[in-house]
Amino acid sequence: MNLSKHFTLSEMTVSQTASRKGIDNTPGDTEIVNLKQLCENVLEPIRDHFGRPVIVTSGFRSVTLNKRIGGSATSQHCKGEAADFTVPGVSNFELCKWIERNLNYDQLIYEYGESGWVHASWTENYRNMELTKRHGTRYLPGILK
Repeated sequence: MNLSKHFTLSEMTVSQTASRKGIDNTPGDTEIVNLKQLCENVLEPIRDHFGRPVIVTSGFRSVTLNKRIGGSATSQHCKGEAADFTVPGVSNFELCKWIERNLNYDQLIYEYGESGWVHASWTENYRNMELTKRHGTRYLPGILK
């Protein structure tokens, strides 16, 4: 099932942990609508601008899967509103700064620097909130190198 031009439901729900542990990671109708909006409003514009694939490492997570991997109890991944991703050949910092300047989003998080990933979420009532997460620290305001 296509969620947008370049993104499918299967790539937004795939999880090695869910597969290994036999965890159902099937989103409901509301979560699928949210995933479509995330793809259309955040991920597609990124792909269009950079002309490269957006590699989603974590999209939708069922509550059970989210608990198993130690995710936040309020994670937007469980609502189909968030994805963690990278763009090959583009630094995570550069990617965050482009998103910050050019898109609307709910949260944008530069997670663990260049060896990590970008977390972005979308809701209709977006906040355009930017954070940085480093090893051993709390979330810091802004996108920081």
